[in-house]
Amino acid sequence: MAIFLFVGVLLAGTAVALTARALVLGSVRRQQTLAQIATYGYANATPDARDKRDNAGFRAALERMATHVGTVVLPRLPDSHERQLRTLLRSAGSYRITVEAFVGYRVLAAVLMPLLLVWLLGSSGGLGARSVLVVLMFGALGWVLPWFLLKRRAAKRLQAIDLEMPELVDLLVTTVEAGVGLAGSLQFVTRRIEGPLGQELRLALQEQSMGLTIEEALENMLVRADSPALRAFVQAILQGQLLGVSLGKILRDLAVDMRKRRRQAAEERAQKAPTKILFPLVVLILPALLIVSLTGPMIGLLRSLGSF
Repeated sequence: MAIFLFVGVLLAGTAVALTARALVLGSVRRQQTLAQIATYGYANATPDARDKRDNAGFRAALERMATHVGTVVLPRLPDSHERQLRTLLRSAGSYRITVEAFVGYRVLAAVLMPLLLVWLLGSSGGLGARSVLVVLMFGALGWVLPWFLLKRRAAKRLQAIDLEMPELVDLLVTTVEAGVGLAGSLQFVTRRIEGPLGQELRLALQEQSMGLTIEEALENMLVRADSPALRAFVQAILQGQLLGVSLGKILRDLAVDMRKRRRQAAEERAQKAPTKILFPLVVLILPALLIVSLTGPMIGLLRSLGSF
């Protein structure tokens, strides 16, 4: 009974949070736009105001606490775990979250979720052996769930980059064959590319403006978002610059190859669909059909047998 109470409280809190977010989001965006317009042209005032907003409030305090906890816990974890976590944070585009802060969030979730459940169970009548097992499961869930969500976000972001790569290569082919250099083509194309790929390209161009070569900036972009399509693109650019081959022809062949890969990936997902639909078909759909189709005849049969 306490578990149902906890789930009900959790769902009610989620509904209230989503409703409040829907009501507040419009006014917050309007205030941010007005603040941006007000500070336009004054570059020195914007970072200070942004730092004040970031350092104020509950979120900043929670982030500081998570960073402190993560700094204590992270040295006790394997080095491979830290490297993998850093790679996932880069792939997910979470550049503002440090590895220490993310580990601290996992520790806090693994501690606070069981404590909340223990408080609910204690207020409803005490703890038993089954309740202790549920509390331990919630602690494990609080540790694993942030990692799972981060991996899912990173996979979706890399998939979005792969889907946008053929259009990027087509635009680069057009500009390069028109006589524009590679760096100028990337600057021109980046203005028209949105989403994760546009973010990574803008970061690469910022690194180039800070003194790196375009090849080094592209290699750093590949380190941040190591997707198959982006890896093929960077390798083709580096080989073309190293060997002196026509960059337009390389990019045109690369665009054809990327479209073939995207078509093959779509066909692979289509072939997996019957297997994925098997579980809901057997567990959810077929039992409902059997109940609807057999309930009437079974009731009629029982009534006819009861009349004898």
